Amino acid sequence: MTDLADFSAVDLMIGYARRAFSPVEVVEVVLARIARWEGVIHALYAFDPEGARRAAEASAARWARGEALGPLDGVPVTIKDNIATRGVPMPLGTAARPLVPEPEDAPPAARLREAGAVIFAKTTMPDYGMLSSGLSSFHPLTRNPWDPSRNPGGSSAGAGAAAAAGYGPLHIGTDIGGSIRPPAGWCGVVGFKPSLGRIPIDPPYLGRVAGPLARSVEDVALALEILSRPDPRDHMALPYQPLPWRRLEGGVRGLRIGLLREAGAGDPVEPEVRAVIERAAGIFAAHGAEIVEMTPFLTEEMLAGQDLFWRVRSYADIAALPRERAERVLPFIRAWAEGGAGASGLQVFQAFSQSLAIRAAAHRASQSVDYILSPTAPMPAFPAELPSPRNDPARPFTHIAFTLPYNMSEQPAVSVNAGFTAAGLPIGLQIAGRRFDDLGVLRLARFWEQVCPEKRPWPAPPAAAG
Repeated sequence: MTDLADFSAVDLMIGYARRAFSPVEVVEVVLARIARWEGVIHALYAFDPEGARRAAEASAARWARGEALGPLDGVPVTIKDNIATRGVPMPLGTAARPLVPEPEDAPPAARLREAGAVIFAKTTMPDYGMLSSGLSSFHPLTRNPWDPSRNPGGSSAGAGAAAAAGYGPLHIGTDIGGSIRPPAGWCGVVGFKPSLGRIPIDPPYLGRVAGPLARSVEDVALALEILSRPDPRDHMALPYQPLPWRRLEGGVRGLRIGLLREAGAGDPVEPEVRAVIERAAGIFAAHGAEIVEMTPFLTEEMLAGQDLFWRVRSYADIAALPRERAERVLPFIRAWAEGGAGASGLQVFQAFSQSLAIRAAAHRASQSVDYILSPTAPMPAFPAELPSPRNDPARPFTHIAFTLPYNMSEQPAVSVNAGFTAAGLPIGLQIAGRRFDDLGVLRLARFWEQVCPEKRPWPAPPAAAG
């Protein structure tokens, strides 16, 4: 690749150190890339080109003095709408929120800013992050660069689309049930959900994590080196470990790797997705791994319980709004949340108990293997205008049955591209590991990245205007 917008964060770090190019040059090329793509995919919120230029100039001066703040100094980065950045309103994807500038950076933004990264925009998300879609009552409809008639997924919709389109190398999202991994899978990029607490976040919540989306596992690992640094605001954070994030070498010989063909609940896996995931398992086996057939461990009762608990939580948030604001919430989200309006205390308790049942089931399933392979999602990217693959607020989460369990169990999981449909849409492979084995999951993902037999050029941006 010769376009600096397509350079990895690792390559930018090396180039800056060698003075082959500067952060100022890189930012200008990224801004030009955005100018060609953004009118089609609508991935950004609070886009700040002039702020990016100022930050790039400051970074270039540090590199020239030999005083770079770290490996991400001068690297262009986006941050999801729902991760607070100082001075920027945080709409949470919904027109129902007042636009009040945030007083300080949340931990992921703070770590990146301290490291000298060029934060040039926020990225889009659906209302309250409760859709796997680029549909929002506040943001324009976000589309998939591989096929703009298709959805990028969500709720880290803009992050997935921006990564695939080459809006710089790093994009920070969040994930409470699959909000990083399905967008990564449907956009053909790498999306990492760390162990709960590995990356400090504020506010923390059951299953909620921040994590990077990028075009390569090496870039994800480089981001983890910065994002995992401690922050006292996260009362659910893990003790800080300075792990060797950049040491990703290693094979698979002797590993016991589980193959989960079906989730046990939700949507069945479509044939093209199944074929690609089974091919991946065969390649791991050919390199010396023992592939173990796994019995599905999620149940419809578990999925329904999680759905009801989230409905009640969201209904409580929406019901607290003035009527005129509540009416601005995306109708699909409002209809879904109202399904929790009449839940009794006993029903809410029983629903929450299913979160713990999911946690226990995922933990048990992981004990007999080193890692678990599965589809990231049971289908490829769906039409852009839909809020979910089924477009049914009565069953909105049937497509996250492979990703949700690892949020509840606090285990690390990554989506990496494994192949394409006949129509050219990416298919994601999810790799999950035992709790705290974040580095092991990334090493396995890096191995797959090197042996994956199907690689394609990134989507080309539209021709420049004029």
